[in-house]
Amino acid sequence: MFSASGANCLGRNQESEHSLTDGPAGDSARHEYEKRRNARETRIDTKWGGLAGVVKFFSDDPHSTKAWAKGSDGERRLAAHLAESLEDRAVLLHDRKVPGTKGNIDHLVIASSGVWVVDAKNYKGKVERRDVGGLFKSDQRLYIAGRDRTKIAAGLSWQVDAVRQALSEIEAPIRPVICFIAADWDLFAKPFEQNGVLITWPQKLVEQIATPGPVTAEAITQIAECLANTLPHWSL
Repeated sequence: MFSASGANCLGRNQESEHSLTDGPAGDSARHEYEKRRNARETRIDTKWGGLAGVVKFFSDDPHSTKAWAKGSDGERRLAAHLAESLEDRAVLLHDRKVPGTKGNIDHLVIASSGVWVVDAKNYKGKVERRDVGGLFKSDQRLYIAGRDRTKIAAGLSWQVDAVRQALSEIEAPIRPVICFIAADWDLFAKPFEQNGVLITWPQKLVEQIATPGPVTAEAITQIAECLANTLPHWSL
């Protein structure tokens, strides 16, 4: 069984004003969307003056801007699903910022099974694992809606590093996940790993998180306190 032994981290937690303070999921993505939308409207106002209202009515935010709103909605949906399904079997922390970077972690789930670092993706289309290698070499890749999206799995490595550094001497399994909220899967599809990252959907993610594991109840609380303070909510 894993127990929390990171005295340095726990000592900092006792002095922190945040404790287990959490906030809603998707805040940072929603803020980025609003910032980009407002910047676009300001540019239109400056360029078109009295005609700005007409230009805005007949135009729309670019895909790169709308993607932030879509991502925020996906994070909120997954957060609600995890809370309803896991209840008191896990501690949930959402939208955690990593000090010294501009990045954030969508969801941290601390349970008996370990610390789950979850990146929510609100993509459309079918999720597939394809072997694009040749006759004598396997090359497994992640495809979404027919596009090679393998790189998004590699993008979780810095999040895992941030969690590992935050926990310091506290021992617990760290499990990186990409959870697709609205994607399609084949009828008999199963979650799979891509470069050490679990690729799954909400229902299956809950099943794996809820699986009994080596982390004690005391350690869950201590780990959650450590992460809550070292990786505070985006709004703090």
